[in-house]
Amino acid sequence: MSAKKVLVTGGAGFIGSHLVDQLVSMDYEVLVIDNLSLGVRENINPRAYFWNEDIRDLEAIKYVFRGVDCVFHCAAISRIQPCIKNPEESFTNNLLGTSNVLEAARLAGVKKVVYSGSSSVYGDQKVLPLREEEPPRPKNIYAVHKLMSEQLCLKFTELYGLSAVCLRYFNVYGERQPLEGAYAAVVGIFLGQKERGEPLTIVGDGKQRRDFTYVGDVVKANLAAMDCAEAIGEVINIGTGINYSINELADLVEANARFHRCYLPARPGEAQESLADNSKAKKILSFKPAMSLSVWIKSQIKKMNL
Repeated sequence: MSAKKVLVTGGAGFIGSHLVDQLVSMDYEVLVIDNLSLGVRENINPRAYFWNEDIRDLEAIKYVFRGVDCVFHCAAISRIQPCIKNPEESFTNNLLGTSNVLEAARLAGVKKVVYSGSSSVYGDQKVLPLREEEPPRPKNIYAVHKLMSEQLCLKFTELYGLSAVCLRYFNVYGERQPLEGAYAAVVGIFLGQKERGEPLTIVGDGKQRRDFTYVGDVVKANLAAMDCAEAIGEVINIGTGINYSINELADLVEANARFHRCYLPARPGEAQESLADNSKAKKILSFKPAMSLSVWIKSQIKKMNL
């Protein structure tokens, strides 16, 4: 599609702000909606138009969608444990918020919506790598609401003709990721702990495995989805097809230094292993991950002078 005006929800957040930067560099007119509950104002590209609004309020966001060609829906409460602790926040942000974004897009005649989904919807599966055809087995509140949001997107395509694409991200990492706090993921947590000279905290035995995907590769997948007619109405894995145990990740972060590791009790609702089958992304989106986790971690450690 030849989009000229695009909207990014959650455009002050980790993934959304990278997407905004790339879109701005390509001379799109870029609009951002973010309530700054998790996003950071400094992340917002100065060439983007920013609305400090909440996707949980349909009336407050409807007017921003006017004249928009494509919506990238990145806004969400994005971590498993906070959603387990506060299921209402997960429901209103991740499910109601998605419903409002889709309805606002429908009313405004938006051509396409690209939804930021999650590999957490798979839960624990007997067969790896994980294919889109596998029946989802969500293990937590966050995954349930992300799965229901996918289904909403597909029903808006089926019933209203709103062209939606659902991208299932696998453990995204990269610049601007939180380094501490409830919304930080393990790559950011380990780097923050290393920078502060603290022990690396490993939840469970560290044998659980994850497919870590670079944020720049996720951005490329979003741009490809915007322009691909074949992707409409599809759910597509965005991952590398390579996974690491958390212990192996700790080895990469520690490099030659041997920091003390602190093992914490396992947490409820988390899958033991994720590994993407990205053949569908390769076929439909010509998706090819370019960044290696080990290479990126080495570059960050070098920047930190550690």
